[in-house]
Amino acid sequence: MTALVESARRLRGVELFEQLLDPGSFRSWDRPVPDPLGADASYLADLAKARQRSGADESVLTGEGRLNRHPVAVIVSEFSFMGGSIGRAAANRIVAAIEEAGRRRIPLIAAPASGGTRMQEGTLAFLQMVRITEALTAYKRLGLPYLVYLRHPTTGGVFASWGSLGHVTAAEPSGLIGFLGPKVYAGLTGQEFPEGVQRSENLLAHGTVDAVLDIVGFRQLAAEVLGILSGSWEGACSSLPASMEHAPSEPVSGDMSSGGTAVRHMSSGGAATARMPPWDSAWDSVQRTRDAGRPGLRELLDGGFGRLVRLNGTGRGALSASTAVVLAQLEGRPVVVVGQDRAAQRAGSVLDAAALAQARRGMRLAEELRLPLVTVVDTPGAELSVEAEESAIAGGIADCIAAMLGLTVPSVAVLLGEGTGGGALALAAARRTVAAEHAWLAPLPPEGASLIVNGDTSLAAELGGRQRIVASALFDDGAVDDVVAEGPGLGPRIAEAVAKRIVEQLA
Repeated sequence: MTALVESARRLRGVELFEQLLDPGSFRSWDRPVPDPLGADASYLADLAKARQRSGADESVLTGEGRLNRHPVAVIVSEFSFMGGSIGRAAANRIVAAIEEAGRRRIPLIAAPASGGTRMQEGTLAFLQMVRITEALTAYKRLGLPYLVYLRHPTTGGVFASWGSLGHVTAAEPSGLIGFLGPKVYAGLTGQEFPEGVQRSENLLAHGTVDAVLDIVGFRQLAAEVLGILSGSWEGACSSLPASMEHAPSEPVSGDMSSGGTAVRHMSSGGAATARMPPWDSAWDSVQRTRDAGRPGLRELLDGGFGRLVRLNGTGRGALSASTAVVLAQLEGRPVVVVGQDRAAQRAGSVLDAAALAQARRGMRLAEELRLPLVTVVDTPGAELSVEAEESAIAGGIADCIAAMLGLTVPSVAVLLGEGTGGGALALAAARRTVAAEHAWLAPLPPEGASLIVNGDTSLAAELGGRQRIVASALFDDGAVDDVVAEGPGLGPRIAEAVAKRIVEQLA
């Protein structure tokens, strides 16, 4: 255990408030806690000792303050009070703080450090985790952000309830974070728990937490997240009309010949047509999207979006570099971006079941925070392997499609490059679609289609045209709303088209 953790473990709740919040901004919400009814003399003596030792009246402290000028509600464990354990009084305080944060419509930050349920209060204390989870679920239904900072140690029922429900979750460096503490595990099983498994860094490596940070770093992360979310779509994306369909808008009538503008629009609010490749050059577009130097998700984010916070994994023990979930700002307003990373895929990270689960995390995040969802399709295809079949990758694709179709917030898919098979379709079921000039979408790569039709790959180039897979054909067939000309400035042009399609859905 590092000295950093030893120091942080001794940090009192009030001291944590001081380091997390703007100077002088904290105001306590806590009321005096009476002794629990029916407590025996031994438990009452333990409570008295805990109060004297910790300087606190319970194992949690709550209140409000400002973080980088953003108003927030805060729940902090006081580990020196009976190991931060949760009994009925502590649970009442937590639930009251969650409900007050909801009434005030302010973000909520929790910083647990707890061994879990207070054993002196038994099952009634254990059941408080359900109450706390119920309160958090109601709070999150308001579209408000919940940020979690897991401190050393966080185990048991606290980790299995309010410690694991954050929209964004960070953990203290080298912290002991786990379901069952190692001492209890050893006592129950007769075996030592493997060293290093229940550590913050291992949870990061397995996609359970988004970051490992000290309190200063967590303050910076929280400030960035709150800054992103402070932008506004004028409150219009809480829901969409029930009649809004998941289909492109109707094309405008008239000549679609090559012109000179950067975006080819389907709606009457658009400009004229960008220069598009002829049908017989579909294979050229396919080859262009496979070029190692082609811009991908990272370039799109850097060039078209601002204030990026990339989340890590599924939050449930799975991680894939092939797909990114990013909180971002688009023209100063918050969005969730779920994108396939061509660079990571070319480096060997496959689009597997974990990638699809990450994508669904991003979709849930957009829905819960009432933010527009932007998906980016750029993949040579989903993983083809025994592992993929045994991890139900087809079901993962179906779940992504269903999740996108069920969204009540605006959604825009960006076809950025390759769009092969179900892996691409998993992120393509948006209400509106914007495509880069040479992007394409197909049930199989052209070589695969040729194998089915002709028994070999000799018809790949021809079938690319016949199947009408490229952006220009998809546009004319009504499957794409906007086609954006490629070249310098592609990222900002795509971002502008996406923003317009979001605003259109909010009208």
